[in-house]
Amino acid sequence: MSFDTQKLLTLLPPLYRLRDQGGTLEALLTVLAEQIAVVEENLDQLYDDQFIETCAPWAVPYIGDLIGYRLVHGKARGAGSRRAEIAHTIGFRRRKGTASMLERLADDVTGWNARAVEYFRLLAITQYMNHKRLGNVYAPDLRDGLALERIGTAFDAVPHTLDVRRIVTQRGRYNIPNVGIFLWRIGAHRLARSPATAEPGDPTGRRFRFSPLGHDIPLYTLPAGEEDIAQFAEPINVPAPISRRQMHARLADCYGDGKSLAVWFDGILVPVGKVCVCNLSDAAGGWAHEAPSSLVAIDPQLGRLAIAADVALPARVSVTHHYGAPGELGGGEYGRLASFVAPDLAPVRVPDDHATLQAAINALGGEGVVEITNNGRYAEAIQIDVSAAKTIELRAANGRWPTLELTAPMILRGGDRAGVVLNGLLIAGDLVQVPAAGHELRRLDLRHVTLVPGRRLLADGRPEQPGAVSLEVDRADVEVRIERSIVGAIRVAPGATVAVADSIIDACARTVVAYAAIDGAAAGAPLAIRESTVIGETRAAKLDASNAILLGSVSVERRQEGCARFSFLPLESAAPRRHRCQPAPPGGAGNVPHFTSLRYGVPGYCQLGPRTPQAIARGADDESEMGVYHFLFQPQRESDLATRLDEYLRVGLQAGIFHES
Repeated sequence: MSFDTQKLLTLLPPLYRLRDQGGTLEALLTVLAEQIAVVEENLDQLYDDQFIETCAPWAVPYIGDLIGYRLVHGKARGAGSRRAEIAHTIGFRRRKGTASMLERLADDVTGWNARAVEYFRLLAITQYMNHKRLGNVYAPDLRDGLALERIGTAFDAVPHTLDVRRIVTQRGRYNIPNVGIFLWRIGAHRLARSPATAEPGDPTGRRFRFSPLGHDIPLYTLPAGEEDIAQFAEPINVPAPISRRQMHARLADCYGDGKSLAVWFDGILVPVGKVCVCNLSDAAGGWAHEAPSSLVAIDPQLGRLAIAADVALPARVSVTHHYGAPGELGGGEYGRLASFVAPDLAPVRVPDDHATLQAAINALGGEGVVEITNNGRYAEAIQIDVSAAKTIELRAANGRWPTLELTAPMILRGGDRAGVVLNGLLIAGDLVQVPAAGHELRRLDLRHVTLVPGRRLLADGRPEQPGAVSLEVDRADVEVRIERSIVGAIRVAPGATVAVADSIIDACARTVVAYAAIDGAAAGAPLAIRESTVIGETRAAKLDASNAILLGSVSVERRQEGCARFSFLPLESAAPRRHRCQPAPPGGAGNVPHFTSLRYGVPGYCQLGPRTPQAIARGADDESEMGVYHFLFQPQRESDLATRLDEYLRVGLQAGIFHES
């Protein structure tokens, strides 16, 4: 029950209420009511703090201590996943050692989707007649294409011969005491109601791609939740690329509003009965197949879409799909409210208030926010002029990821102490430029932005202009800050300053200049870079690097200043003093990073591979990995899981941790 002033007044005798003509007593009771409300709220919270589901974050470890829960790395997971693990602890102990429990444990501890496999079930052995396993046949069925494509994966169901190597080292698998824990480090990220990209040069106008950049991408499964702790993860429960066979076998589970992918004609969902799965790969200068009559054909492995010739061609083709990425970087439909300059300021909205971005920017009058409220594609030339001491923020709405196809360089200008913020945008086509003369812009912030490396992508995913400049700041005294972004090559005048955090600078090759002055040869502005990855050569007047990976050669003018700490940079680099950097000769000369891929647009872009030495994979100052995905704390997650597996494995069993993606 909550108290207010009027409630307290009614508790007093009428005589006192009549005498209180000046309101002095009422004012006193107002103060008392406020304090009573505070006490009531505190009592309610104390009651909630008795339960792990409703307690305050600070109470989570204390409840865990009551049931003997051992704390591990605090940075490895958010408070939500730790709360879930503590809530499940009693249930885990009751089911100790079972594979389904180990699977749920891995999910709670790491935050990644997981699957546990008991390898004794996959051994090709002589059957015991009192316990027959009819599915355990020695020779696989060569007519079952879906089972054959899963060989060697977490969903392999084909029996194997005995493997006596240790599973803990990830070398052996198929043995009686072995349990494999498979983890999906690449997550499925949604892009909803995005305009499909028409196939260039297609005379029929009936071929499209799901990618907003017009390149081939694998479509990912939106993981469905598991209803029971005893349920094992199936392909529909993990974020993995969708194969043609898988989608054909479970079309209703993959396609539809709120599912892994969907197609919309002029805002109307194409029904699942009008959709089929087809191989739309390249063949003889075109695509291998056409869509069958009256149907829409989808190739999930390439992210392609074809419309049958007898289907009325819509004016707008929109698609919803999920793409693979290791973390929330470069923009997307994830939450970004904390990065907004003025989240409470009423923005000028596109396309609600204005149809084009330039019209909305002009309507600001030199100050304010332009917010894009959909995942559309905007092809136009943009120029931003900011009033003195003011800021203009061009951003995507929270939960949106629009595409800007620049038809000319985006020009940024401003008066004295003016600033520009770009937030949550996918920018392709041309560069973002701060010219040298005619203005006095002082600040440029890129937050959760992607300036496509190579300007555009070809259909096969290769950059159209490898090494092309994405950001050019030709004015001194400009402070450039890049956070959680992906950008191409950068050129900055020496008088400016650049700070990069949790980002990727990609010149598309290690031997191409990624960071330099305007001419591309001289040293650029002083660079402070942390928890980031640079693909290409770095040429800076001064360098401060922390937990970073700089793949190309590094050339710094003022080497008596600055420092490179807990970072990777080539030995031949002319860099400032190093502190615990790699490679560290003589014994660590071979410590170089290995990546899943260094091509933008690939799901494992800039993700460290399993062959990366521990000196780099755990070489940051907090024992996390060097590079852009430091913020994921992946080594700590694995360490936590190994600790928990020792606690919950039955005697005699051994567990191995495998990265499925």
